[in-house]
Amino acid sequence: MNKSQLLQSLKKKGFSDKILNAFSNVKRESFIPKQLKNIAYEDNALPIGNGQTISQPYTIAIMLQMLNLKPRQKVLEIGSGCGYVLALISKITKSEVYGIEIIKELAEKSKQNLKDYPNISVYNRNGEEGLKEYAPFNRILISAAIKEIPKTILNQLEDKGVLVAPIGSNHSQDLIAIQRKNNSFIEKQRIHGFVFVPFVEKE
Repeated sequence: MNKSQLLQSLKKKGFSDKILNAFSNVKRESFIPKQLKNIAYEDNALPIGNGQTISQPYTIAIMLQMLNLKPRQKVLEIGSGCGYVLALISKITKSEVYGIEIIKELAEKSKQNLKDYPNISVYNRNGEEGLKEYAPFNRILISAAIKEIPKTILNQLEDKGVLVAPIGSNHSQDLIAIQRKNNSFIEKQRIHGFVFVPFVEKE
């Protein structure tokens, strides 16, 4: 599958123009190991080293759809890996985007991958703590399988903000969208049947 075939496939699945434009404007091949560049646009997850993967484009598109991103929103991604999703988010929001990646090599590599994106900042730290110094966030995305969302992260969501995360066991998760209303956190959407790499608690 090449880039235009992938975009056609995502279009047929009903994703919005803003999501399709983000995929069109970010080169996936810039975020994966050189030896995989010939399969950059296959609709599959691909290994990026350190036991981690770049998610399947279809899965990423679903997460972006559930986040319901809008221009000028401040967004945090926890488990930002190679930086690909941060780049896609940045194309939609055109605003401040923050990534947390606990694996040092990936955090450093992603900073390199994102050198042309001055509005994206990546931090090598424990995702469980979120990024308190830049909170609150309009949107938070957790890009690794987690059994329960830490209160610390939920509390960094602004009122009416949305958090999306894959919740479940290490073998199967549901993608869940949660909205904050005052001090309550309400589940707005749940989609079954995903498999993400596990949330890394300590390097």
